[in-house]
Amino acid sequence: MFKFIHAADIHLDSPLRKLDFYEGAPVEEFRQATRRAFENLIQLAISENAAFVVIAGDLYDGDWKDYNTGLYLVSQMSRLRDAGISVFIVNGNHDAASNITKTLRFPDNVKIFPSDRPATFQMENPRVAIHGQGFASPAVKKDLASGYPMPVESFYNIGLLHTCATGREGHEPYAPCSLEDLKNKGYDYWALGHVHKHEVIEKHPHIVFSGNTQGRHPRETGSKGCVLVTVGHRQETEIEFISIDVVRWAIAEVDAGGAESGYDILDRVRKKLENLLEENDGMLLAARVYISGKTAAHGEIFSDLERWMNEIRSIAMDTGNGRIWVEKIKVGTRLPDSGQILEQKDGAIGELLKLFDELTAETNVHPDLINELADLERKLPRELKISGEGLKFSDSSWMKDTLEQVRPMLVKRLLRKGAGE
Repeated sequence: MFKFIHAADIHLDSPLRKLDFYEGAPVEEFRQATRRAFENLIQLAISENAAFVVIAGDLYDGDWKDYNTGLYLVSQMSRLRDAGISVFIVNGNHDAASNITKTLRFPDNVKIFPSDRPATFQMENPRVAIHGQGFASPAVKKDLASGYPMPVESFYNIGLLHTCATGREGHEPYAPCSLEDLKNKGYDYWALGHVHKHEVIEKHPHIVFSGNTQGRHPRETGSKGCVLVTVGHRQETEIEFISIDVVRWAIAEVDAGGAESGYDILDRVRKKLENLLEENDGMLLAARVYISGKTAAHGEIFSDLERWMNEIRSIAMDTGNGRIWVEKIKVGTRLPDSGQILEQKDGAIGELLKLFDELTAETNVHPDLINELADLERKLPRELKISGEGLKFSDSSWMKDTLEQVRPMLVKRLLRKGAGE
Protein backbone atom coordinates (compact mmCIF):
# COMPACT_ATOMS: atom_id res chain seq x y z
CA MET A 1 0.00 0.00 0.00
CA PHE A 2 1.13 3.58 -0.66
CA LYS A 3 -0.24 7.10 -0.70
CA PHE A 4 0.29 10.09 -2.95
CA ILE A 5 -0.99 13.66 -3.15
CA HIS A 6 -2.68 15.06 -6.26
CA ALA A 7 -2.69 18.87 -6.42
CA ALA A 8 -3.01 21.51 -9.14
CA ASP A 9 -3.55 25.21 -9.82
CA ILE A 10 -1.57 26.47 -6.87
CA HIS A 11 -0.92 29.86 -8.56
CA LEU A 12 1.84 30.60 -6.11
CA ASP A 13 2.05 34.30 -5.16
CA SER A 14 -1.01 35.18 -7.21
CA PRO A 15 -1.18 38.99 -6.99
CA LEU A 16 -4.86 39.30 -5.92
CA ARG A 17 -5.07 42.70 -7.57
CA LYS A 18 -7.04 45.71 -6.30
CA LEU A 19 -7.44 44.48 -2.73
CA ASP A 20 -6.02 47.81 -1.57
CA PHE A 21 -9.11 49.51 -2.98
CA TYR A 22 -11.40 47.77 -0.48
CA GLU A 23 -11.81 49.42 2.90
CA GLY A 24 -10.86 47.08 5.70
CA ALA A 25 -9.63 44.28 3.44
CA PRO A 26 -7.26 41.83 5.16
CA VAL A 27 -4.66 42.56 2.50
CA GLU A 28 -1.69 40.79 4.02
CA GLU A 29 -3.65 37.61 4.79
CA PHE A 30 -4.80 37.43 1.18
CA ARG A 31 -1.36 38.11 -0.26
CA GLN A 32 0.11 35.29 1.79
CA ALA A 33 -2.80 32.91 1.23
CA THR A 34 -1.37 30.89 -1.68
CA ARG A 35 1.90 30.36 0.21
CA ARG A 36 0.17 29.30 3.42
CA ALA A 37 -2.03 26.86 1.51
CA PHE A 38 1.05 25.48 -0.26
CA GLU A 39 2.76 24.98 3.09
CA ASN A 40 -0.31 23.06 4.23
CA LEU A 41 0.09 20.86 1.15
CA ILE A 42 3.74 20.16 1.96
CA GLN A 43 2.92 19.37 5.59
CA LEU A 44 0.07 17.05 4.55
CA ALA A 45 2.41 15.06 2.29
CA ILE A 46 4.92 14.70 5.12
CA SER A 47 2.41 13.82 7.83
CA GLU A 48 0.68 11.24 5.60
CA ASN A 49 4.04 9.74 4.64
CA ALA A 50 3.14 10.14 0.97
CA ALA A 51 5.39 8.36 -1.52
CA PHE A 52 5.18 11.29 -3.93
CA VAL A 53 3.25 14.40 -4.96
CA VAL A 54 1.89 15.11 -8.45
CA ILE A 55 1.11 18.69 -9.52
CA ALA A 56 -1.10 18.94 -12.60
CA GLY A 57 -0.09 22.39 -13.82
CA ASP A 58 -0.23 26.07 -12.89
CA LEU A 59 2.13 25.84 -9.98
CA TYR A 60 2.98 29.46 -10.80
CA ASP A 61 0.84 32.43 -11.76
CA GLY A 62 2.60 33.62 -14.89
CA ASP A 63 5.92 35.42 -14.95
CA TRP A 64 7.47 36.68 -11.70
CA LYS A 65 8.77 40.12 -10.94
CA ASP A 66 11.83 38.59 -9.27
CA TYR A 67 13.23 35.32 -7.92
CA ASN A 68 11.55 35.50 -4.49
CA THR A 69 8.77 33.14 -5.55
CA GLY A 70 11.30 30.69 -6.95
CA LEU A 71 13.49 30.75 -3.86
CA TYR A 72 10.47 30.12 -1.66
CA LEU A 73 9.37 27.25 -3.89
CA VAL A 74 12.80 25.59 -3.81
CA SER A 75 12.80 25.77 -0.01
CA GLN A 76 9.46 23.95 0.15
CA MET A 77 10.55 21.29 -2.35
CA SER A 78 13.65 20.74 -0.21
CA ARG A 79 11.39 19.93 2.74
CA LEU A 80 9.83 17.15 0.67
CA ARG A 81 13.26 15.92 -0.43
CA ASP A 82 14.38 15.70 3.18
CA ALA A 83 11.27 13.63 3.90
CA GLY A 84 12.07 11.27 1.00
CA ILE A 85 9.10 12.47 -1.09
CA SER A 86 9.37 12.87 -4.87
CA VAL A 87 7.47 15.52 -6.85
CA PHE A 88 6.24 15.24 -10.45
CA ILE A 89 5.07 18.36 -12.29
CA VAL A 90 3.54 19.20 -15.66
CA ASN A 91 3.53 22.84 -16.73
CA GLY A 92 0.14 24.46 -17.29
CA ASN A 93 -0.81 27.54 -19.29
CA HIS A 94 0.28 29.95 -16.51
CA ASP A 95 3.59 28.12 -16.02
CA ALA A 96 4.33 28.42 -19.73
CA ALA A 97 4.05 32.22 -19.44
CA SER A 98 6.95 32.34 -16.97
CA ASN A 99 10.47 33.09 -18.19
CA ILE A 100 12.25 32.72 -14.85
CA THR A 101 10.95 29.18 -14.31
CA LYS A 102 12.75 28.00 -17.43
CA THR A 103 16.10 28.53 -15.68
CA LEU A 104 15.14 27.60 -12.13
CA ARG A 105 17.09 24.65 -10.72
CA PHE A 106 15.02 22.39 -8.45
CA PRO A 107 16.23 19.86 -5.87
CA ASP A 108 16.78 16.39 -7.35
CA ASN A 109 13.51 15.01 -5.94
CA VAL A 110 11.56 17.17 -8.43
CA LYS A 111 10.84 15.87 -11.94
CA ILE A 112 9.32 18.15 -14.55
CA PHE A 113 7.80 16.62 -17.68
CA PRO A 114 8.95 17.93 -21.06
CA SER A 115 6.67 20.26 -22.98
CA ASP A 116 7.54 19.11 -26.51
CA ARG A 117 6.52 15.46 -26.13
CA PRO A 118 4.88 13.06 -23.68
CA ALA A 119 7.19 11.19 -21.30
CA THR A 120 7.11 8.65 -18.49
CA PHE A 121 8.84 8.63 -15.10
CA GLN A 122 9.01 5.31 -13.27
CA MET A 123 9.45 4.53 -9.59
CA GLU A 124 10.41 1.11 -8.28
CA ASN A 125 9.23 1.50 -4.71
CA PRO A 126 6.33 1.77 -5.08
CA ARG A 127 6.04 0.46 -8.64
CA VAL A 128 4.47 3.50 -10.28
CA ALA A 129 4.63 4.89 -13.82
CA ILE A 130 3.64 8.55 -14.23
CA HIS A 131 2.92 9.81 -17.74
CA GLY A 132 2.64 13.47 -18.72
CA GLN A 133 3.38 16.40 -20.99
CA GLY A 134 3.52 20.08 -20.09
CA PHE A 135 2.38 23.16 -22.00
CA ALA A 136 4.93 24.60 -24.41
CA SER A 137 2.95 27.85 -24.73
CA PRO A 138 0.26 29.66 -22.71
CA ALA A 139 -2.50 28.45 -25.06
CA VAL A 140 -2.43 24.78 -26.10
CA LYS A 141 -5.54 23.85 -28.07
CA LYS A 142 -4.60 20.34 -29.19
CA ASP A 143 -5.38 17.05 -27.45
CA LEU A 144 -2.24 16.15 -25.49
CA ALA A 145 -3.66 13.03 -23.83
CA SER A 146 -4.06 11.18 -27.13
CA GLY A 147 -0.26 11.05 -27.47
CA TYR A 148 0.40 9.69 -23.98
CA PRO A 149 2.21 6.31 -23.95
CA MET A 150 0.56 2.99 -23.20
CA PRO A 151 0.51 1.87 -19.54
CA VAL A 152 3.54 0.08 -18.14
CA GLU A 153 2.63 -3.50 -17.31
CA SER A 154 2.55 -4.49 -13.61
CA PHE A 155 2.94 -0.81 -12.57
CA TYR A 156 0.33 1.55 -11.14
CA ASN A 157 -0.13 4.03 -14.01
CA ILE A 158 -0.97 7.70 -13.52
CA GLY A 159 -1.77 10.23 -16.24
CA LEU A 160 -0.79 13.78 -15.25
CA LEU A 161 -2.58 16.31 -17.45
CA HIS A 162 -3.49 20.01 -17.51
CA THR A 163 -6.75 20.12 -19.46
CA CYS A 164 -10.27 21.45 -19.79
CA ALA A 165 -11.31 17.81 -20.43
CA THR A 166 -14.62 18.01 -22.31
CA GLY A 167 -14.95 21.69 -21.45
CA ARG A 168 -15.81 23.54 -18.24
CA GLU A 169 -17.57 26.90 -17.92
CA GLY A 170 -15.22 29.73 -17.02
CA HIS A 171 -12.08 27.92 -18.17
CA GLU A 172 -10.20 28.25 -21.43
CA PRO A 173 -10.56 25.23 -23.79
CA TYR A 174 -6.96 24.10 -23.37
CA ALA A 175 -5.75 20.56 -24.18
CA PRO A 176 -9.28 19.21 -24.68
CA CYS A 177 -9.85 15.45 -24.53
CA SER A 178 -12.72 12.99 -24.40
CA LEU A 179 -13.70 10.99 -21.35
CA GLU A 180 -13.73 7.79 -23.37
CA ASP A 181 -10.16 8.33 -24.58
CA LEU A 182 -8.97 8.78 -21.01
CA LYS A 183 -10.78 5.65 -19.86
CA ASN A 184 -9.50 3.59 -22.78
CA LYS A 185 -5.86 4.56 -22.17
CA GLY A 186 -5.70 1.89 -19.46
CA TYR A 187 -4.28 4.05 -16.66
CA ASP A 188 -5.29 3.55 -13.03
CA TYR A 189 -5.63 7.23 -12.17
CA TRP A 190 -5.86 10.49 -14.13
CA ALA A 191 -4.64 13.51 -12.15
CA LEU A 192 -6.11 16.56 -13.87
CA GLY A 193 -5.54 20.29 -13.44
CA HIS A 194 -6.78 23.60 -14.93
CA VAL A 195 -10.36 23.49 -13.60
CA HIS A 196 -10.43 25.16 -10.19
CA LYS A 197 -13.35 23.19 -8.75
CA HIS A 198 -12.77 19.73 -7.29
CA GLU A 199 -14.59 17.12 -9.35
CA VAL A 200 -14.53 13.35 -9.62
CA ILE A 201 -15.42 12.76 -13.27
CA GLU A 202 -15.10 8.98 -13.20
CA LYS A 203 -14.33 6.29 -10.61
CA HIS A 204 -13.36 3.35 -12.86
CA PRO A 205 -10.68 4.41 -13.45
CA HIS A 206 -10.45 7.49 -11.28
CA ILE A 207 -10.44 10.66 -13.40
CA VAL A 208 -10.19 13.60 -11.01
CA PHE A 209 -9.81 17.37 -10.95
CA SER A 210 -8.21 18.24 -7.62
CA GLY A 211 -9.34 21.88 -7.91
CA ASN A 212 -7.11 24.74 -6.82
CA THR A 213 -5.50 24.89 -3.41
CA GLN A 214 -6.66 28.41 -2.51
CA GLY A 215 -9.59 30.46 -3.78
CA ARG A 216 -8.41 33.75 -5.23
CA HIS A 217 -11.59 35.74 -6.02
CA PRO A 218 -15.36 35.75 -5.35
CA ARG A 219 -16.12 33.22 -8.11
CA GLU A 220 -13.96 30.61 -6.35
CA THR A 221 -16.15 29.92 -3.34
CA GLY A 222 -16.12 27.01 -0.95
CA SER A 223 -13.44 24.68 0.33
CA LYS A 224 -10.22 24.40 -1.70
CA GLY A 225 -7.49 21.81 -1.38
CA CYS A 226 -5.99 18.65 -2.83
CA VAL A 227 -6.66 14.93 -3.12
CA LEU A 228 -5.09 12.27 -0.92
CA VAL A 229 -4.95 9.01 -2.89
CA THR A 230 -4.48 5.65 -1.16
CA VAL A 231 -3.56 2.65 -3.31
CA GLY A 232 -4.07 -0.83 -1.84
CA HIS A 233 -2.06 -4.02 -2.33
CA ARG A 234 -4.24 -5.01 -5.29
CA GLN A 235 -4.03 -1.49 -6.73
CA GLU A 236 -7.50 -0.61 -5.54
CA THR A 237 -7.79 3.17 -5.26
CA GLU A 238 -9.44 5.32 -2.60
CA ILE A 239 -9.49 9.10 -2.70
CA GLU A 240 -10.16 11.79 -0.13
CA PHE A 241 -10.45 15.52 -0.74
CA ILE A 242 -8.49 17.46 1.90
CA SER A 243 -9.09 21.17 2.53
CA ILE A 244 -5.85 23.12 2.84
CA ASP A 245 -6.99 26.69 2.09
CA VAL A 246 -6.50 29.46 4.64
CA VAL A 247 -8.92 32.12 3.35
CA ARG A 248 -12.32 31.22 1.96
CA TRP A 249 -14.69 33.11 -0.33
CA ALA A 250 -18.40 32.78 0.43
CA ILE A 251 -21.72 34.05 -0.91
CA ALA A 252 -24.21 35.21 1.73
CA GLU A 253 -27.66 35.11 0.12
CA VAL A 254 -30.18 36.78 2.42
CA ASP A 255 -33.92 36.56 1.81
CA ALA A 256 -35.51 39.80 3.02
CA GLY A 257 -39.01 38.64 2.10
CA GLY A 258 -41.58 39.84 4.63
CA ALA A 259 -39.13 41.94 6.64
CA GLU A 260 -40.89 44.92 8.18
CA SER A 261 -37.84 47.14 8.69
CA GLY A 262 -34.19 47.57 7.84
CA TYR A 263 -33.29 46.21 11.27
CA ASP A 264 -35.19 43.00 10.52
CA ILE A 265 -33.00 42.58 7.44
CA LEU A 266 -29.86 43.23 9.50
CA ASP A 267 -30.89 40.45 11.89
CA ARG A 268 -31.14 38.07 8.94
CA VAL A 269 -27.76 39.15 7.63
CA ARG A 270 -26.22 38.51 11.04
CA LYS A 271 -27.75 35.03 11.21
CA LYS A 272 -26.51 34.18 7.72
CA LEU A 273 -22.97 35.32 8.51
CA GLU A 274 -22.98 33.34 11.76
CA ASN A 275 -24.02 30.22 9.85
CA LEU A 276 -21.32 30.74 7.21
CA LEU A 277 -18.66 31.13 9.88
CA GLU A 278 -19.80 27.92 11.58
CA GLU A 279 -19.98 26.00 8.28
CA ASN A 280 -16.41 27.04 7.47
CA ASP A 281 -14.95 26.18 10.89
CA GLY A 282 -14.30 29.80 11.83
CA MET A 283 -11.67 30.41 9.16
CA LEU A 284 -11.15 33.85 7.62
CA LEU A 285 -14.03 34.53 5.21
CA ALA A 286 -14.37 37.00 2.36
CA ALA A 287 -18.13 37.30 1.91
CA ARG A 288 -20.20 38.80 -0.86
CA VAL A 289 -23.68 39.67 0.46
CA TYR A 290 -26.77 39.49 -1.76
CA ILE A 291 -30.07 40.73 -0.32
CA SER A 292 -33.28 40.04 -2.23
CA GLY A 293 -37.00 39.55 -1.69
CA LYS A 294 -40.18 41.59 -1.44
CA THR A 295 -40.16 43.68 1.71
CA ALA A 296 -41.86 46.76 3.14
CA ALA A 297 -38.36 47.91 4.13
CA HIS A 298 -37.33 48.33 0.48
CA GLY A 299 -37.83 52.13 0.49
CA GLU A 300 -36.15 52.49 3.88
CA ILE A 301 -33.05 50.69 2.63
CA PHE A 302 -32.75 52.51 -0.69
CA SER A 303 -33.42 55.94 0.77
CA ASP A 304 -30.11 55.66 2.66
CA LEU A 305 -28.28 52.77 1.04
CA GLU A 306 -24.81 53.83 2.20
CA ARG A 307 -25.88 53.81 5.82
CA TRP A 308 -27.35 50.30 5.63
CA MET A 309 -24.31 48.92 3.82
CA ASN A 310 -22.10 50.24 6.60
CA GLU A 311 -24.46 48.68 9.14
CA ILE A 312 -23.92 45.32 7.40
CA ARG A 313 -20.14 45.72 7.45
CA SER A 314 -20.32 46.60 11.14
CA ILE A 315 -22.34 43.45 11.84
CA ALA A 316 -19.76 41.35 9.97
CA MET A 317 -16.93 42.77 12.07
CA ASP A 318 -18.86 42.14 15.28
CA THR A 319 -20.14 38.68 14.35
CA GLY A 320 -16.86 37.30 13.11
CA ASN A 321 -14.58 39.09 15.58
CA GLY A 322 -12.44 40.07 12.61
CA ARG A 323 -12.87 36.71 10.79
CA ILE A 324 -15.43 37.99 8.25
CA TRP A 325 -14.66 40.63 5.65
CA VAL A 326 -17.55 41.81 3.46
CA GLU A 327 -16.11 42.21 -0.02
CA LYS A 328 -19.27 43.54 -1.68
CA ILE A 329 -22.96 44.10 -0.93
CA LYS A 330 -25.68 43.95 -3.55
CA VAL A 331 -29.26 44.84 -2.65
CA GLY A 332 -32.02 43.67 -5.00
CA THR A 333 -35.14 43.97 -2.86
CA ARG A 334 -38.61 44.91 -4.13
CA LEU A 335 -41.80 46.31 -2.62
CA PRO A 336 -44.49 43.72 -1.88
CA ASP A 337 -47.12 43.11 -4.56
CA SER A 338 -49.90 44.31 -2.28
CA GLY A 339 -50.21 46.93 0.41
CA GLN A 340 -47.78 49.34 -1.20
CA ILE A 341 -48.15 52.40 0.97
CA LEU A 342 -47.15 54.94 -1.63
CA GLU A 343 -49.25 53.81 -4.56
CA GLN A 344 -52.39 55.80 -3.71
CA LYS A 345 -50.81 59.24 -3.47
CA ASP A 346 -52.42 62.06 -5.45
CA GLY A 347 -50.98 65.21 -6.96
CA ALA A 348 -47.39 65.44 -8.15
CA ILE A 349 -46.33 62.23 -6.45
CA GLY A 350 -49.26 60.41 -7.99
CA GLU A 351 -48.20 61.68 -11.41
CA LEU A 352 -44.64 60.50 -10.74
CA LEU A 353 -45.85 57.02 -9.81
CA LYS A 354 -47.99 56.91 -12.93
CA LEU A 355 -44.90 57.76 -15.00
CA PHE A 356 -42.95 54.96 -13.36
CA ASP A 357 -45.79 52.55 -14.17
CA GLU A 358 -45.79 53.60 -17.82
CA LEU A 359 -42.03 53.23 -18.14
CA THR A 360 -41.99 49.73 -16.66
CA ALA A 361 -45.38 48.39 -17.73
CA GLU A 362 -44.06 46.51 -20.74
CA THR A 363 -41.50 43.71 -20.82
CA ASN A 364 -39.00 46.24 -22.14
CA VAL A 365 -38.47 49.68 -20.65
CA HIS A 366 -39.94 52.50 -22.72
CA PRO A 367 -37.47 53.25 -25.58
CA ASP A 368 -37.85 57.02 -25.13
CA LEU A 369 -36.17 56.77 -21.72
CA ILE A 370 -33.29 54.74 -23.11
CA ASN A 371 -32.84 57.26 -25.91
CA GLU A 372 -32.82 60.12 -23.40
CA LEU A 373 -29.99 58.44 -21.49
CA ALA A 374 -27.93 57.47 -24.54
CA ASP A 375 -25.89 60.69 -24.48
CA LEU A 376 -25.12 60.23 -20.78
CA GLU A 377 -24.05 56.63 -21.40
CA ARG A 378 -21.57 57.74 -24.06
CA LYS A 379 -19.92 60.08 -21.55
CA LEU A 380 -19.51 57.45 -18.84
CA PRO A 381 -15.95 56.31 -18.02
CA ARG A 382 -15.19 52.93 -19.57
CA GLU A 383 -14.72 51.19 -16.20
CA LEU A 384 -18.33 52.06 -15.24
CA LYS A 385 -19.62 50.22 -18.31
CA ILE A 386 -17.47 47.10 -18.61
CA SER A 387 -17.53 45.77 -15.03
CA GLY A 388 -20.02 43.11 -13.99
CA GLU A 389 -21.79 45.65 -11.75
CA GLY A 390 -21.53 48.48 -14.30
CA LEU A 391 -24.16 50.95 -15.55
CA LYS A 392 -26.10 49.58 -18.53
CA PHE A 393 -28.54 52.25 -19.73
CA SER A 394 -29.01 50.49 -23.08
CA ASP A 395 -29.95 47.20 -21.37
CA SER A 396 -33.74 47.23 -21.02
CA SER A 397 -33.84 44.54 -18.32
CA TRP A 398 -31.20 46.32 -16.23
CA MET A 399 -33.07 49.61 -16.59
CA LYS A 400 -36.33 48.06 -15.46
CA ASP A 401 -34.74 46.60 -12.35
CA THR A 402 -33.10 49.93 -11.57
CA LEU A 403 -36.37 51.86 -11.93
CA GLU A 404 -38.12 49.44 -9.56
CA GLN A 405 -35.39 50.07 -6.99
CA VAL A 406 -35.38 53.85 -7.44
CA ARG A 407 -39.16 54.33 -7.18
CA PRO A 408 -39.58 54.04 -3.37
CA MET A 409 -36.36 55.91 -2.65
CA LEU A 410 -37.39 58.89 -4.79
CA VAL A 411 -40.96 59.03 -3.51
CA LYS A 412 -39.84 58.81 0.11
CA ARG A 413 -37.47 61.73 -0.33
CA LEU A 414 -40.20 63.81 -2.00
CA LEU A 415 -42.58 63.05 0.86
CA ARG A 416 -39.96 64.26 3.36
CA LYS A 417 -39.53 67.49 1.46
CA GLY A 418 -43.31 67.94 1.33
CA ALA A 419 -43.44 67.54 5.10
CA GLY A 420 -40.89 70.32 5.53
CA GLU A 421 -37.92 68.16 6.50
